Amino acid sequence: MNNLHDIVSHFSIDGTVDVIEPMGAGLINDTYRVATVSSDTDDYVLQRINHSIFKDVDLLQRNVVNVTEHIRKKLQERGETDIKRKALRFIPAKDGKMYYFDGESYWRISVLIPKSKTFETVNPEFAYYTGKAFGDFQSMLVDIPQQLGETIPKFHNMEFRLETFKKSIKDNKAGRLEKAQWLVDELLVRADEMCKAERLHREGILPKRITHCDTKVNNMLFDENGKVLCVIDLDTTMPGYVLSDFGDFIRTAGNTGAEDDANLDNVNLNMDIFKSFAKGYIESAKSFLLPVEVENLPYGAKLLTYMQTVRFLTDYLDGDCYYKIKFPEHNWQRSLAQFKLLQSIEAHEAEMLDYINGLM
Repeated sequence: MNNLHDIVSHFSIDGTVDVIEPMGAGLINDTYRVATVSSDTDDYVLQRINHSIFKDVDLLQRNVVNVTEHIRKKLQERGETDIKRKALRFIPAKDGKMYYFDGESYWRISVLIPKSKTFETVNPEFAYYTGKAFGDFQSMLVDIPQQLGETIPKFHNMEFRLETFKKSIKDNKAGRLEKAQWLVDELLVRADEMCKAERLHREGILPKRITHCDTKVNNMLFDENGKVLCVIDLDTTMPGYVLSDFGDFIRTAGNTGAEDDANLDNVNLNMDIFKSFAKGYIESAKSFLLPVEVENLPYGAKLLTYMQTVRFLTDYLDGDCYYKIKFPEHNWQRSLAQFKLLQSIEAHEAEMLDYINGLM
């Protein structure tokens, strides 16, 4: 851990570092807790930024700093208390940049939010609070003055994801296509429908907002009483569709099984979670949502589950280059579980739309 201590020394933190230990279970970045000796000083979160995914670190850090500062301003205007725990704060390096490059890797540090926790699963009560929080997150960023860039270009662009998918099918780098062909066929037959959002945007009907683009349950911090403190993991916060944020939460939290569940019988849409999240989300987001956005929220659940199936299967066909895997067939298992969830969402789409309409 001596190297990590050296990296931390390049940042303008308060206090003396005691121990540095791994924390979290993210698929993309490596994350460490930096504990300081004194209880009077903050602890910190040190992250190695995955530069193979986030190519423009300057852009990435400008985005997250602009977002967190704007959210802090909004909270202050509301008279919110405990802002220290309700907005992330990044620490500059001693050269003034919001990251440090050690010659091989890019690093950043944020203040650890004390007495906070994350959840991998969520019950209907937490889903309601989380829906309110993500709706509020989008609402606060409607008037952000800075123009945010795309930290991962075309991240939630389904047309782009399908182009990549089709190239992976053609190249068949890992020699896995024969095994996966039936699932490839199932996904391609849905391809035209799943590009609807991009078509609506080109027609000037569906706007882009500032969205989180990775609305997993574990990207929320909760306090000791299970109430939401803030949204975290802001690397993909950039222009996008509100239906994407809505849909990605339903994809993750509304799954009765695990994202990589080996037993597909476990995997279905949890309508109780959907209803609770939708209720909270609409309450805090309805002030700015357009009718076209509202009516496509259930479609967003279908779209993001389809997109994630495509992304897992693309990585499987490519030989597991993007997502961390725990065993050789992990991305195949993920693909199967996501497709099962997609089928369940398709079966509930009309019911979801009826419920959404009843909230307006």
